[in-house]
Amino acid sequence: MEKPEPMDPTGAGTGTREVVIGLEIHVQLLTASKMFCGCATEFGAPPNTLVCPVCLGLPGSLPVLNRRAVELGLRTAVALGCRVHPRSRFHRKNYYYPDLAKNYQISQYEYADHPPLATGGVLEIHVGGRPWRVAIRRVHLEEDTARLVHPAGTGGASSSLVDYNRSGVPLMEIVTEPDLRSPGEAREFLNALRRLLQFAEVSSCRMEEGTLRCDANLSLQPPGGPPGVRTEVKNMNSVRAVERALAFEAVRQREVLARGEAVVQETRHWDERRSVTFASRSKEEAEDYRYFPEPDLVPLDVDAAWVAAIRKALPELPAARRDRLIATFGLPAYDADLITATPAMANFFEETVALGPHPKVVANWLSGVVAAYLNEHAVEIDQIALTPARLSALLRLVDDGTVSGRTAKDILVEMITHDQEPEAVVEARGLQQISDEATLRVVVDKVIADHPGPAAEIRAGKVRALPFLVGQIMRATAGRANPEAANRLLRERLS
Repeated sequence: MEKPEPMDPTGAGTGTREVVIGLEIHVQLLTASKMFCGCATEFGAPPNTLVCPVCLGLPGSLPVLNRRAVELGLRTAVALGCRVHPRSRFHRKNYYYPDLAKNYQISQYEYADHPPLATGGVLEIHVGGRPWRVAIRRVHLEEDTARLVHPAGTGGASSSLVDYNRSGVPLMEIVTEPDLRSPGEAREFLNALRRLLQFAEVSSCRMEEGTLRCDANLSLQPPGGPPGVRTEVKNMNSVRAVERALAFEAVRQREVLARGEAVVQETRHWDERRSVTFASRSKEEAEDYRYFPEPDLVPLDVDAAWVAAIRKALPELPAARRDRLIATFGLPAYDADLITATPAMANFFEETVALGPHPKVVANWLSGVVAAYLNEHAVEIDQIALTPARLSALLRLVDDGTVSGRTAKDILVEMITHDQEPEAVVEARGLQQISDEATLRVVVDKVIADHPGPAAEIRAGKVRALPFLVGQIMRATAGRANPEAANRLLRERLS
């Protein structure tokens, strides 16, 4: 496949050097308990209330592998087209940090004789309107560390607090090959991967809750040469932050090289407030972690029948869902892309259409006023007081002429804000559409009298002023006038 031009060909201002990006994505799996013990994985519980000797690594405690976490890892591997290894095993990754009580993390690594859960695979994204397949290096399982809380903020704290509730939470790490060439492509990849994982029902992928985290490796490659020294950027809590951090890092490395200095291989953190990366520590290599097989866990055996059963039970994935919506409902590709942004939105669409409204009308509302509300309030459609039944009822009110389309948009916001049925909003606020011609004629005559200039233009055959006068009628009736009737009566009066 020929590589499309990068989404931002300037390489974020990196001159002639090409940006090379690889991602390491940590995904919290949708399990009720931790990776190696029975402690709950509930988000938002009081600090250090979901802990036991195993997730604290106390002497004498032994880990027991969570079968559900393995199933979800396998589901991801199958969805990405990876090769699942029939036998993998866990290793101890040794390092000391305040967030790692036992001084080692149980993880998997890619050794020839001890492979991780799965390797290979691809995920297709679109770059400049053309498909591009990003290679997946490996999918492996591991436990999360604890969470550090810096009272004065990262980089400026004089003390840190540790919450071990996260210690031992099941994580899946997805590592890409360095196939991305711009911060924009990294953004597209993360969005595509998040959709895939949500449709596969593997993770909630809520970056604000830490269930999806991304570390990004970036280097600059001279024309025709090998990749340069890379840095790893951490601490990014949104897709937008990943894109911004990578753009900053690309420019920073270019400026370092332009000064004749060398880029240092290191781990850097992203400071969202200052919009900069800053050095955290020198970058370790795999040998620095002294991986060795975890002696308290037997090798993980996955037989072909288990993989086949998972493949058969895999939910409909976003690309297939998109294609089916286009084929079934005749939706434009643009609408189908928006509706399959999340499983919740796709389900909402199909449940609403099943109640009767025209699919294109439903798509217009979801991708228009509903999407605008969700974006403004940073929520998902399953987090607001709008149901398929309520949206369907509102569209019926528009269809039978009870309310105008313009008024319906205001009603929708009222429904969501006050958790009300559309009929109740219409009744309470007196929003019924005015279609009575006698009433409308009074308004039309007043608008003509108040705007003699535009009225004269229309009488002279210049109809460009017509929308202005219709707008005045809608304004005078608070959007309740039947626009078709208003338009017709206006033309009759000025003919």
